This record gives sequence, structure tokens and C-alpha cells, in this order.
Amino acid sequence: MGQGREAERRATQAYEVEAYVAARVGGALEAVFDAVAGTRADTTTLLARVAAEDRRPVTADLAALRPGLHLRLTRQELVSGVGFVAAPGVLADVPAWLEWWQSDASGDVRPLLLDLDPRTSAYSDYTHWDWFALPRDTGRRAVAGPYVDYLCSDEYSLTLSAPVEVAGRFLGVAAADVYLRHFEAAALPLLRELPGPARLVNARGRVAASADPAHLAGSLTKGPDFAAVLENGTPGTSAGLRLTPCRGVPLVLVVDGG
Repeated sequence: MGQGREAERRATQAYEVEAYVAARVGGALEAVFDAVAGTRADTTTLLARVAAEDRRPVTADLAALRPGLHLRLTRQELVSGVGFVAAPGVLADVPAWLEWWQSDASGDVRPLLLDLDPRTSAYSDYTHWDWFALPRDTGRRAVAGPYVDYLCSDEYSLTLSAPVEVAGRFLGVAAADVYLRHFEAAALPLLRELPGPARLVNARGRVAASADPAHLAGSLTKGPDFAAVLENGTPGTSAGLRLTPCRGVPLVLVVDGG
């Protein structure tokens, strides 16, 4: 009887500590999602205004987003790139477009200039990438990666994104890049506060940061339905793992339950 109560007490303490760490991870990424939300709001307002003029938007219209994008790059410490990625066919003058700005090592802000001609570019179709497909398909914000971002920076990165819609029509995504080395610098000290191996995974089980040498960043954790954990928003267990959703952001803290 006493052993049972002690085991229950330890399990409760473990969940409390894990919930605390998950909340702090959520807080760190929420600042990046603030940048995404600001870009989403500006883009929605702009595209709704253009629609009210009874015309399709063109790339020149998106220049109005640049002051806000530049501000978010300089003010958000984790953000290395930010912008709006148009769904194919939304703009009247080009088939596809990224209104995307980045900060370089010196802190200067510069545009991303891409060849999106399907005849010459392997990256002309970005619609299959998780950072575009997940918000489009779910209507929710998403964390994609980590992955090598050949499109923008050649850096190992996370991309946080959210759908942009006007009158119920999906028009693209607002997004922000976070270099994985910067995210790990923020997340690893939190994960190491836990007594056992721990990692953070996205809705598809991709490890975003890890203090567990058996599960490195970028690897897949198979078995649990992480999307369902995020949907429910409550801690649970699966296959011997304790799963705690990070408050407000689509990442799950995974701890070996033993």
C-alpha cells in the first residue's frame, strides 16, 4: 500500500517537472510564433484590401510587408528568416513567390532571391514541404523540421508557420525560420533539468531537440500519435513514454517512462 502511494507520488512529481519544462519550451518558441502571427495579420490585411479592389495581388503589393518583416528580424532573437509564401496561382504576375527576408551573421537584413522557374529550379514546388503542407492541410500552425534548409539558408533549421486565409480561401503561409543551433541553445538547458533522457518532437515525431543520445535531432520517434497528443493538449503515456504537449506550440516533450 505504502509502495503504491510512493510510486504515485513520484509519478505526479515527474509530470509536474515535465509540465514545467514543456511550458518553458513553449514560452521560448511562442516569441517566434508572435513573429509569424504578426506577418500573418499584415498579409491577411493586405490581401483582403487587394481583393476589395476586385483584382488579384501581384509581387509589388507584397513590398508593403517589408517594414514589419524587417522589424521582426531585428527584434526576435531566435528568428533568422521571416516572410510570406504564396500558394501557387495566388499572384497574378508569377506562378509562385516567397516574400522572404533574412538576417546574416553581421545582423544585416537582406531579401531571399530565388529561381522558382520549374524549368530550371529543383525547388520551384515548395508545396510538399511540411512548413507549407501542414498549415494548408490542418488549418493550424506548425513546427517543421529540423531539416537542412536548402531553399533559404543551407542551415539545419526549424520552420514555424501558420496558414494565411482570406474569406475562407487558403492563400499561403506566414513563416519564420529558427536555426537549430539557436533553438538547441535555448532548449537543451531545459531538457537537462529532467532526471532522465528527454527530447522534443513535432506532430510527425521528428526530433527538434534532444538531451537523449539515443534519439538525435532530426531522427524520427515512431509509435505514439503525437498529433493526437497536441490535439488533446493533455499529458499521457504511450509505449513506455511520457508525453507532455508544450503549452501553445506544436511540440511534444517525450521522456522515457521506464
